[in-house]
Amino acid sequence: MLSELFGPVLAGTTQIVPPGLFDGVVAESYADLARGLLGFVVAAAVTYSLGRLVVVPLAVRIVAARNRNNPTIASAARTYAHALVVVVAGFVGVAGAGLWSLLTNLSIVVAALTLVVGAASQDVVGSLTSGLFLVSDPDFNVGDWIAWPGGEGVVEEIDFRVTRVRTPNNETITVPNTELTANALTRPYGRARFRVTETVDVAYGDDVELALRELTEVAREDDRVLDDPSPTATLVSFEGSSVRTQAEFWVEDPMDVDLVTLQSDFRRRVKSRFDEVGLTLGPPSGHELSGELDVAVEGEPTAASGDDPR
Repeated sequence: MLSELFGPVLAGTTQIVPPGLFDGVVAESYADLARGLLGFVVAAAVTYSLGRLVVVPLAVRIVAARNRNNPTIASAARTYAHALVVVVAGFVGVAGAGLWSLLTNLSIVVAALTLVVGAASQDVVGSLTSGLFLVSDPDFNVGDWIAWPGGEGVVEEIDFRVTRVRTPNNETITVPNTELTANALTRPYGRARFRVTETVDVAYGDDVELALRELTEVAREDDRVLDDPSPTATLVSFEGSSVRTQAEFWVEDPMDVDLVTLQSDFRRRVKSRFDEVGLTLGPPSGHELSGELDVAVEGEPTAASGDDPR
């Protein structure tokens, strides 16, 4: 009788979950996941494409139109606008996946941002901040020739973390932005004119005044040298074996002039002119020698004859 009374209950305890009860639930979960993933991809892709093809070029054109003489701002605008488009595309993708409620939860957003900032290294954050300072500096632009303790070259691009510089050997080096902001930068060709200085040593026995006049004339003969300010030559110092003179002359638009060739041409003409007028370039300094030296006096026996040369 007990079995008849409690049989259905006991039977129910041995088969709690009927077969196929969760099959529909699992299938629906996978379907929701697929729809969310598809929504994320479509929304993010459309937003990124519109931003990349429309927003970024438009922002660059607007910035370039307002800063025609500052290509650095236009380059930075392209970089930062592209980054902004990526961020916006990510948010739109999350919204397209139906997870907008996750973004509206402020505590989760703050926690995510804190995690990102905490994971970023101190050097990366410093380079990013330094890049913003470099972009906003009116005296630091793309196309400028800069020199810093680690090298010199032409600025090609200012990125988030690094600045790309092309060296005189046509090499592209990547310099951390923190290195450029932490050290003194020199812009040797940052002005419309550049002064070239050449040092020439003249022998003590020569006419120094004649040497100064010839240096000035040689500089004037070059069409690339400006007449105003006019070339000058001065006596700088008295060295151990020569008189040191210095020629100074100016060129215009130094970024458009091959200064290496200009200096080489000047030195060649100085050598040729000094040879013509009988001036001697500074003799080399004396060198201390060590060792033995045999001296043979004419008319006296030498060591080769078996006699003592002393």
